[in-house]
Amino acid sequence: QVQLIESGGGLVQAGGSLRLSCAASGRTFSGYGMGWFRQAPGKEREFVAAISTGGASTYYADSVKGRFTISRDNAKNTVYLQMNSLKLEDTANYYCARLRGPTSRREVDLWGQGTQVTVSS
Repeated sequence: QVQLIESGGGLVQAGGSLRLSCAASGRTFSGYGMGWFRQAPGKEREFVAAISTGGASTYYADSVKGRFTISRDNAKNTVYLQMNSLKLEDTANYYCARLRGPTSRREVDLWGQGTQVTVSS
């Protein structure tokens, strides 16, 4: 069974950086687009970033564009989210996701368990 396991979350001061990792256990990782989503308490889960199968195309929510970078290493079955210039409003549980169909559609067919990111003042 394919599993997505996030890591790298934690507590960081505003303006700081964190790098999230998502390791996939399946054997067909390179055949799927991947994405990151986040959910803060009392809010809906929202899209953060996505990357196509080979990494040539990336997509970002306006709220993180210019600060976050999504990347992938298909040889390691891993997708990353580099988060710089973190703001208090970035505090959320971050979820890795496998996407079905075109990456630009951001349609999720598998979720990871989530990793907490907390940004302090």
